Amino acid sequence: MNTLRISLVAALALFAVTAAGAQQPAPAPSPLTQPPEDPLARVLFPPELVMQHQQDIGLRSEQRAAITKAIQDFQTKVVDLQWRMQEQSQRLATLLDKPAVDQAAALAQVDEVLGVEREVKRAHITLLIQIKNTLSAEQQGKLAAARAGGGR
Repeated sequence: MNTLRISLVAALALFAVTAAGAQQPAPAPSPLTQPPEDPLARVLFPPELVMQHQQDIGLRSEQRAAITKAIQDFQTKVVDLQWRMQEQSQRLATLLDKPAVDQAAALAQVDEVLGVEREVKRAHITLLIQIKNTLSAEQQGKLAAARAGGGR
């Protein structure tokens, strides 16, 4: 039972950290199970895609500087959020480690953990929006075409 509790906390923390990390290409879906398309991934551009195609899209030095600053700001924020996530997760683990769990307190702490997770996701979306807003419509079109063509 204690292992289950620790696993839950670890899974929540890992999920939040993973959400903040760079978007990695997904493995090829099985022909039997086609995952639903992520509508955000279709309209936003991860930093790796921009970096990979910077020459193809004619990325200007000032755009590169703006994107680099946005990434650095994001990384700074996420490090702080990771510390907070770890703290909140440890508090949840402490509550769950008791023989009789105070359900109200545990669920309140879950809300704290999920609140930090929400901040991580919001920071990630903010970064992706900043990147998109730095690119011209033509550059966005070229990136969308590169992504669709498997150039990811």
